Amino acid sequence: MPKTLSRRTLLRGAGVSIGLPLLESMSPNRLLSAAGKSSQPPLRMAFFYVPNGMHMPDWKPTQEGFKYQLTPTLERVADYRDQFNVLSGLTLDGARAHGDGGGDHARSVAAFLTGAHPRKTNGADIQNGISVDQATAQYVGDRTPFASLELGLEASAQAGNCDSGYSCAYASNLSWRGPTSPMAKEIDPGALFDRLFAGQTVKETKTALSIREKYRKSILDFALEDAKRLHRVLPTVDQRKLDEYLYAVRDVEKRLGGAERLRLTEDGVPDYPRPSGVPKELEQHSDLMMDMVTLAFQTDSTRILSFMFTNAGSNRSYKQIDVSEGHHELSHHGKSEHKQAQIAKINCFHLDRFAYLLGRLRSVPEGRSNLLDNSLIVYGSGISDGDRHNHDDLPILLAGSGGGRIKTGRHVAYKNGTPLCNLYLWMMHQMGADAKAFGDSTGLLSLS
Repeated sequence: MPKTLSRRTLLRGAGVSIGLPLLESMSPNRLLSAAGKSSQPPLRMAFFYVPNGMHMPDWKPTQEGFKYQLTPTLERVADYRDQFNVLSGLTLDGARAHGDGGGDHARSVAAFLTGAHPRKTNGADIQNGISVDQATAQYVGDRTPFASLELGLEASAQAGNCDSGYSCAYASNLSWRGPTSPMAKEIDPGALFDRLFAGQTVKETKTALSIREKYRKSILDFALEDAKRLHRVLPTVDQRKLDEYLYAVRDVEKRLGGAERLRLTEDGVPDYPRPSGVPKELEQHSDLMMDMVTLAFQTDSTRILSFMFTNAGSNRSYKQIDVSEGHHELSHHGKSEHKQAQIAKINCFHLDRFAYLLGRLRSVPEGRSNLLDNSLIVYGSGISDGDRHNHDDLPILLAGSGGGRIKTGRHVAYKNGTPLCNLYLWMMHQMGADAKAFGDSTGLLSLS
């Protein structure tokens, strides 16, 4: 039996460092397994935001508890019913006008993870609050190579007027390091892949990228000898896990290579940024980013992550699902049956992309469970009905059981007006962040 491996073990090669998934050999208590003891896999938290609210009649269940009936939109995640809870009645007071007039879309994003009411300005004097992901990272972010990751499908902006006098910084950034410091999103799956598997120095990484592109080599080619050495000393169960993981890495890399990703300068060094790395098809773009999320969690590169499908007030059309009108325009449906049906189709498209992630996470075994079980993942919006622009009774789904901390498979209805930040405070505690309060929280949300 080989000696216990460090959780931080890497496969190394010229310009690459490949993190490993959780293996049995990494458990500090594996020699005590006969006594029924084992180490606990790490817990992850993530937040996925969709814009313009939801078609609520197709989202919110009418029954509570375990025997609720899935609504037409929630049917898209029916395969994972036992691994999520639908939470209703939660409210985002910071997104309300409070005398500031229009701008619900920008406020809904700015407040979604902060619980704060952003200052109405389109100038440099932005003022918001720290977001729950960054507040948690202050406690546990030093345990992983990346304290947090901020991702999405549309680029962030830090200036400009995006919504009735609100800065684009509010409308396009979900994560805030502090009241005046929004965290820009990474939207290029190729660039994110390179960040996750970067070498030990900038020069080494750039050189390896150039060689990989020139000779069409995989990052695994650089670390092949290290992988072979490790494979020889692993027990059979870990050999299988390692093989499956390396296959997944190579598969993602091949799919990334389907489009031209690098603009090389004269000396062969990649020239950042690389917008050509963003796939044109939204479904392909989203699924590749979900693969990146899976790899980031699987390798324990980070335990905290935020993701925006599109920016606030997005008026993107979805012709791939026969929706030619803009999303934002449709959300102002005025009770039009046609517009509501189109909104419901967009809601289903987004939830399909989220379902893809749930499937990827569930497919990765970890300890006695899987990555999905060992996560707490919020999916939702800071607006309920896009036509009303209301911020109460929000569409919120919480996926994962948090390593067995909660019972899943339920619709839990809270008193309307319950702060969304009560959920966040509870999540922070599960992650090991001993905060007394967060945002406008009034206590810990009950999830028993």
